[in-house]
Amino acid sequence: MADNMNNSQVNTLCQIRDVYRAIYEFELNFQQSYDLGLNEGMLLCSLNDQRYSSNELAGVLGLSNSNTSKVIKSVEKKKLIKRIVGKDDKRQMYFTLTDLGRKKLESIKCAEFVIPETLKEVVKL
Repeated sequence: MADNMNNSQVNTLCQIRDVYRAIYEFELNFQQSYDLGLNEGMLLCSLNDQRYSSNELAGVLGLSNSNTSKVIKSVEKKKLIKRIVGKDDKRQMYFTLTDLGRKKLESIKCAEFVIPETLKEVVKL
C-alpha cells in the first residue's frame, strides 16, 4: 500500500515538474517574441481595463510587493505604463497603460502563442 502511495506522489511531482518546464519554455518564447517577461506581460493584461495601485497589482499578479515593484519599474522603463496620482489621496499612486503599452498589449492579443502541449492541458486550450 505504501508503495502505491509513494508512486502516486512521485507521479504528481513529475507532472508538476513537467508543468514548470512548460511554463519556462512558454516564458522563453514569450520573452523572445515580445521583449517582455511573463510577469511584465501579466501586468499589462491586468491594466487592460482598469487602473491599479502597486498593492492591488501585487494581489492580482500573486507576487510579493517587492517583486511587483521590480516588475512595475521594468515596465515603466519601457514606457508601457504610467503613474497617476490619486484624486482623493495625493499620496496614492495608480498605474495605467500608456498608448505604447496598449499597442504592445494589442500585438500580444493578436499573436499566435506557441504553447507547449503540457501547458495546454493545464490551461484547457
